[in-house]
Amino acid sequence: MQAHIADLLAQALSATGIDFPAERIGVERTRDAAHGDFASNVALVAAKAAGQKPRDLAQQLVDALPASEQVERVEIAGPGFINFHLAKAATHAVIAQVLEQGVRFGCAPAGSGESVMVEFVSANPNGPLHVGHGRGAALGDSLANVLAAAGHTVSREYYVNDAGRQMDILAASVWVRYLDRCSVTVPFPAGGYQGEYVRDVAASLHAAQGEALCHDAAAITAELPPDAPNGDKDAHVDALIARMRALLGEAGYAAVHAAGLDSQLADIRDDLEGFGITYDRWFSEASLVSDGAIAHALDTLKASGHTYTQDGALWLATSQMGDDKDRVLLRSNGAHTYFAADIAYHLNKLERGFKRLVNVWGADHHGYVARMRAAIEALTGSAEPLVVKLSQFVSLYRDGEKVGMSTRAGEFETLRTLRTEVGNDAARYFYVMRNSDQPFDFDLGLATSQSNDNPVYYIQYAHARVCSVFAQAAEQGLATDPAAGLDHLARLEAPQETALITQLDRYPEVLRSAAEQYAPHVVANYLRELADRFHSLYNAQRFILPDQPELAAARLSLAAATRQVVANGLGLLGVTAPESM
Repeated sequence: MQAHIADLLAQALSATGIDFPAERIGVERTRDAAHGDFASNVALVAAKAAGQKPRDLAQQLVDALPASEQVERVEIAGPGFINFHLAKAATHAVIAQVLEQGVRFGCAPAGSGESVMVEFVSANPNGPLHVGHGRGAALGDSLANVLAAAGHTVSREYYVNDAGRQMDILAASVWVRYLDRCSVTVPFPAGGYQGEYVRDVAASLHAAQGEALCHDAAAITAELPPDAPNGDKDAHVDALIARMRALLGEAGYAAVHAAGLDSQLADIRDDLEGFGITYDRWFSEASLVSDGAIAHALDTLKASGHTYTQDGALWLATSQMGDDKDRVLLRSNGAHTYFAADIAYHLNKLERGFKRLVNVWGADHHGYVARMRAAIEALTGSAEPLVVKLSQFVSLYRDGEKVGMSTRAGEFETLRTLRTEVGNDAARYFYVMRNSDQPFDFDLGLATSQSNDNPVYYIQYAHARVCSVFAQAAEQGLATDPAAGLDHLARLEAPQETALITQLDRYPEVLRSAAEQYAPHVVANYLRELADRFHSLYNAQRFILPDQPELAAARLSLAAATRQVVANGLGLLGVTAPESM
């Protein structure tokens, strides 16, 4: 309807000879029904170009508006706003649209948008996913669904950090636990990963390798720098990794490294699939080296003219493109930085044909955004292809007590545990019901409560209630074809009905807004409002009316449309729509 009204105004502008871009014609829903259904400020915006007072221009446009069966009347308000009151048939038309279009209601044509890559979670495979990763997972998957509904061609990707220092630390942690099984006592490094899962990996490694990877404790610990608390834990664990490489050789070290990587990556994949998330590709960081992608990216950056050499290192002049300082790509010893690998990965995405790169990162990556935007600008001439959504920290509360989390210390609440405790539906909805740039307190008690205060329960209950209404209607022999009431929609005059219909009509706008803002919480909030309006109607009016079959049929059509939109919206968030509760 917004597009239809904008078109009417565009025709009026043309008829009056006013040159004003059609894309600048704003049409918004009114906040007060007394002011109509939609309003436009075009007369205020175009007044200067037209050389007229806004209210005079508004009157001229109203006089030139083409006739429309969907508009009952038009009024001018305030300094020059143009308010549109819709005809009742136009207001009710959304019910038929929902029933006809089903799951596609509100969606843009598939493929009408851009080719978009959504990369999310991408947690180091050095331990199980925790509840903080869960927020990024729910956000990324829901965002991908919303973008697809908006017509974009979307691909989901997980970037596997399988070549960095954290994986070396995991390998060292596994090896020390493995040595325990060989009756070789080596103090566990303070900088290692202490979770019970490390012992499990070590047990599997010992079962597969026997004692082939064992070495004497004295040979392992000789001349290692002191560990914390008296020494530097990072220096100690790095020295332990180097000693491990020297004693085991590349083949032995690779076996330990792979044991940790493969085990944790399989666990992460299984956890995410259990959360309803699958990826189109799991991209290996290590492949960037083996495939020459990093060297290719560095050559591309050199050709762009944004690099320089200083003190034997290769730098990218990111400060020229919004970063606070320049960044090293190649160290003086010839080793590439993590930043260089990340640039190579993003160049790979662009060269695969993706026009928009959406990254869902944890809040701790905030300082990384400017340098990556600078890198994209150096590669393409613009930072516009890159969109970064930061997923702020999650604090988990159980019985009013905050649960502490530390991955390396092995003290954290896993995503799998959370899913078991509250269920996928509550977890997925709660994770996205707030803007991702806000820290989030996850209340386990609220998430598991069956009350109207629990938003996911409240929304799902609306869907189940509609199903119950249809079951009751069938039991009493009433017509239950949702389309049967479409000829009687004029009977829907109660204020609760009007409010619900208006909310249904907002759904396409909500989808567009959520996609444009990269904000699935917009859908979550909409669903809560939709459920609230349905429950208000349910509590105020009867649906089973044997003595008023036309009104009953019309209300069932409205109920069916509500059920469809609730299911559609929940589906975008990865939440089920139960038929009974």
